[in-house]
Amino acid sequence: MTRDTRPSGSNRLEGVIFDLDGTLTDTLSIAFSAFRASVARFTVREFTDEELIGFFGPTEEGILRRILPSGWEQCFEVYLDEYMSRHAGCSAPFPGMMGVLDLLKARGVPLGLVTGKAPRAVAITLKYVDISHYFDAIEMGSAEGGVKPQALRRVIDKWCVDASCVAYVGDATSDMQAANEIGLIAVGAAWADTAEAATLEASGARVVFTRTGELFDWVRARTAGP
Repeated sequence: MTRDTRPSGSNRLEGVIFDLDGTLTDTLSIAFSAFRASVARFTVREFTDEELIGFFGPTEEGILRRILPSGWEQCFEVYLDEYMSRHAGCSAPFPGMMGVLDLLKARGVPLGLVTGKAPRAVAITLKYVDISHYFDAIEMGSAEGGVKPQALRRVIDKWCVDASCVAYVGDATSDMQAANEIGLIAVGAAWADTAEAATLEASGARVVFTRTGELFDWVRARTAGP
């Protein structure tokens, strides 16, 4: 865990926004598996996890448009079926995350979800994991490319709070960059196998946690309540 270096007078959180895959839910592996299974029906090209991560930015539709310009629509439908069929293995957030969400909700802290995933894929995850009721605002990705800074700004504007008092918790370098772009507190989530604490810190994270319990302690210290 890296040290939070903000002055003590600015400790109070007025909102927390979360990424989804690899942050709230352990769904990256099933997304990768579903992607490979669906694409294999349309091309002989194979993709590693690292290659798929390199495509991140646009939604799944946007990625498939680049790989299969003439058949991406059908492939996307197959992807959604494959993704849903694998979701039985992920019906809850990462261990400890429900405690974080419950704590923030109990203390009246607005909660947001900002993800680069396609809306239909997000709907599948939220249905199986059953956490959508926690969030005051949910923003999803665009097939045209990465839009997280704009999505984060829409959440901040909806809440009418200062960005410097809101944390964005994410597992990717792009999450840290998006948070810093609009002045949020960039919080690195390094509890997924695909995340690296050092990389998140180098990407501008204000603080990085390798266990969800560390995040729980951090938000508890920065929100009002017993």
